[in-house]
Amino acid sequence: MQFDDVRIFAAAVETGSFTAAAGKLLLSKQFVSRRIASLEASLGVRLLVRNTRKLTVTEPGREFYAHAQRILEDVARAEQAMARRRTELHGTLRISTPMSFGLRHLSPLIAEFLLDHPALQLQVILNDRHVDLVGESFDMALRIGAMPDSTLIARRLGELRMVACGSPSYLRERGLPQSPADLKRHDCLLYGREARNGWPFVVDGEQQTFEVRGPLLSNNGEIVRDAAIAGAGIALLPRFIVGEALRGGKLVSVLESQVPKPLPVSAIYPQHRQQSTNICAFVEFLEGRYARMMESLEA
Repeated sequence: MQFDDVRIFAAAVETGSFTAAAGKLLLSKQFVSRRIASLEASLGVRLLVRNTRKLTVTEPGREFYAHAQRILEDVARAEQAMARRRTELHGTLRISTPMSFGLRHLSPLIAEFLLDHPALQLQVILNDRHVDLVGESFDMALRIGAMPDSTLIARRLGELRMVACGSPSYLRERGLPQSPADLKRHDCLLYGREARNGWPFVVDGEQQTFEVRGPLLSNNGEIVRDAAIAGAGIALLPRFIVGEALRGGKLVSVLESQVPKPLPVSAIYPQHRQQSTNICAFVEFLEGRYARMMESLEA
């Protein structure tokens, strides 16, 4: 018994004639007649009685048609499910993102993405260290800062402005730095391992690195921000971390005319994952929402 014969038989029963079934399936009447005869031969029973005026379904034919309906409905549902899998995202997408960035600004976008793709599971790990994507089984990561040369693919999403700032009490006691070189005489609160190499500032149109020292080094920007608010020193942080404290007067920006160039924000993933439908869809989603996200970051 061939599956197409079951489909042809069901069409003949539903339309009431070989001619109508042939028209519905875009087949010839002779082909329909031959296939139903072959089906009856394989089953060993008469399913239909044909005469010049009408088509009559036998008792075995009615029983077989009931089974055929269920089979065809199951096949149709299976085909629909496979079609949805071709167009819908499914499976798991494991993402690493910086903690402050993820908590403050990525989480509403993640919720929106999940609502659009309910068959997908997102695993979002907040971590300020640079994870090993392959070794720790991450599909992709969001990174803030210049990307070193590597085999990873980086898609630039946008930029983050940097701000040098200190508390009013600290600046009253220690004075306002007039140039980046003055920072040698200040306590500087260092954010990220890159800060140990110095802070970048733009002088005469060129970005230069200035040596800084201080009592704190942390890979979490909010720890550095809170220390600056408490009067422990001057911090150089992305604006989205210190924006609220600046607006509330808890921090005061310094060296505004010489702030470093904005930091790039990138989505990175291994080369062997560049054809992943889940990764491509999420990165394209972030690219489409980044302008709106930046408005909230800079607010």
